[in-house]
Amino acid sequence: MLRLLGLLLVVWLVVTIVGWVVEGLFWLVLVGLGLLLVTAALGMRERTRR
Repeated sequence: MLRLLGLLLVVWLVVTIVGWVVEGLFWLVLVGLGLLLVTAALGMRERTRR
């Protein structure tokens, strides 16, 4: 489960960077950052359960 969450964190980070680099895709930055934060929170919750 933690491996999947780590992969998702990397994917959301790439989406955020692409949205930042390509002008006009500011919404992609916001979506990427939001999903990055949610996934990080889920990962921290999963780590504390173990």
